[in-house]
This record gives sequence, C-alpha cells and structure tokens, in this order.
Amino acid sequence: MKSSYVYILTNKYRTTFYIGITANLSKRLEEHYDETASKFTKKYNIKDLIYFEEFSDIEQAIAREKQLKNWHKEWKLNLIKELNPTLKTLDY
Repeated sequence: MKSSYVYILTNKYRTTFYIGITANLSKRLEEHYDETASKFTKKYNIKDLIYFEEFSDIEQAIAREKQLKNWHKEWKLNLIKELNPTLKTLDY
C-alpha cells in the first residue's frame, strides 16, 4: 500500500502554518517551493517543512489532516515542538 503524508509548512518567521496531505511529499514540497501548489502558501511565502506524519492508509491521513486543521494554533505548535523543538526546516 502507498504511503500518505500529513505535513505542516510555515514561513521564515514561523507565524503562519499550512497543513496539507499528499502521497508524494518530496514532489509536493517542490510545488510549494515553486509557488505552484497553493495560493495561500504563495501569498504568505510558506515553504519551510517543520513537521510531517506518514500513514499507510489514506483514510487515516485524511482524518488526521482534518483533525489538525481544527486545532488551535497553540496545540499545533506544541505538537510540532515535540519532534522539532527549534522549529528548524526539515529535510525530506
């Protein structure tokens, strides 16, 4: 079964977050970097990967994305800091 990813991007100031889902994380990150993926990420210059989760089931990934999008910003930040305390840009 193909992997799916829920990911969180941010801008260089770490003030705005974008949560997305994809089956090909590296390709999707390229699209965000090239500013062809989303009007929102282009508008706010959101390109830095700071968090991602991998799922073997697309339905679980979709449910997780919906869950995270409903969280308060502080909750999202706490989740990110559990695995990435300095909010550094991750390589993928």
